[in-house]
Amino acid sequence: MSLFHNEMVDWRRHIHKYPELGFEETCTSNFISEKLEQFGIEVFRGLAKTGVVGKISNGSGPSIGLRADMDALPLSEKNLFEYASVNTSIMHACGHDGHVTMLLGAAKYLSSTRNFNGTVNFIFQPAEEGLGGAQRMIKEGLFAKFPMQSIYGLHNWPDLPAGHFGIGSGPMMAASDFFDITIKGRGGHAAIPNDCIDPIVISSHLVSALQTITSRKIHPADSAVISVTQIHAGDAYNIIPDSVRLHGTLRSFLPGTRNEFPNYILRIAEGVCNAFGASCELNIIKGYPATINSNHETEISASVALDLVGEDRILMNPVPSMVTEDFSYMLEALPGCYVWLGTGSENGNKDRKLHCSNYDFNDEILSIGSAYWVKLVEKELF
Repeated sequence: MSLFHNEMVDWRRHIHKYPELGFEETCTSNFISEKLEQFGIEVFRGLAKTGVVGKISNGSGPSIGLRADMDALPLSEKNLFEYASVNTSIMHACGHDGHVTMLLGAAKYLSSTRNFNGTVNFIFQPAEEGLGGAQRMIKEGLFAKFPMQSIYGLHNWPDLPAGHFGIGSGPMMAASDFFDITIKGRGGHAAIPNDCIDPIVISSHLVSALQTITSRKIHPADSAVISVTQIHAGDAYNIIPDSVRLHGTLRSFLPGTRNEFPNYILRIAEGVCNAFGASCELNIIKGYPATINSNHETEISASVALDLVGEDRILMNPVPSMVTEDFSYMLEALPGCYVWLGTGSENGNKDRKLHCSNYDFNDEILSIGSAYWVKLVEKELF
């Protein structure tokens, strides 16, 4: 792929300059489709509105999927280079422009060499950033229309040095759910608190009590996070309000932990409220499930990375990240592996993190990412 590295840089910077939000990636989809057609690859459009699937079949072997997300973020870019975003308050701050480019590079190479036996499905997915584009593609028939035995994904990772891989079996990214708790007390004059059931005092006790879930209910070898991120109550200095609303997020890796979170929260919330004579209501909003790699496909990915960059550039079984990824839906449907590809300096990219307004994808790793996809196909479909 180094033979057309400069071409990939041009693609990546074009996509960066014209970012689009989830389910609105019309220009990006057009660009991807045009490139795939130029490579002689069969193109399918319309899944999840703006999704694109390119397909190459060569021989009678199995079928696999390679996925890249393509949406941007609602963020104003602070970079001043010539390919900075021209779309107000939208930018590629998560590197999806690079993900698309690396997969396009692999598609171009594989379409010309066809050194594999089977079918490769190049999946360009919309709306990863919180809108569940992967889930929608699946619901609209992705795996029914394009049967495959395994699925693979990749994300750039600024905390790893450029060209290094993070690969592990089991959980790589967390599940994310959200909660709303309404505490119902009895308001009144702030000077006469004895006539009230003060929901603000109760909420203060509850915020602390909720932290005992992770310290006393979750197994010490498991990891989970509960964070109260919003507290809303009252309108005046001298009035104790009738109610308080708490909002927050839950992060977990194991399905059992995720399923038990609501029971733990409700039990503690009701207990605290009952102690003060108040009542409460709990609402759980389900987010993305955990991204969990299967063993066999992880072994394949690790073997490919080992051949590509060497043992000293592979971090096996890294500490899983508490951030989320909707590739998790694809891994619920099929066995597969999701890896991290480093984009940072030798000490990690500390000044340009994902989802920051000065982030820019490291073009130096475009060829490595494309080569990983190619070697994965050639090893899986030998």
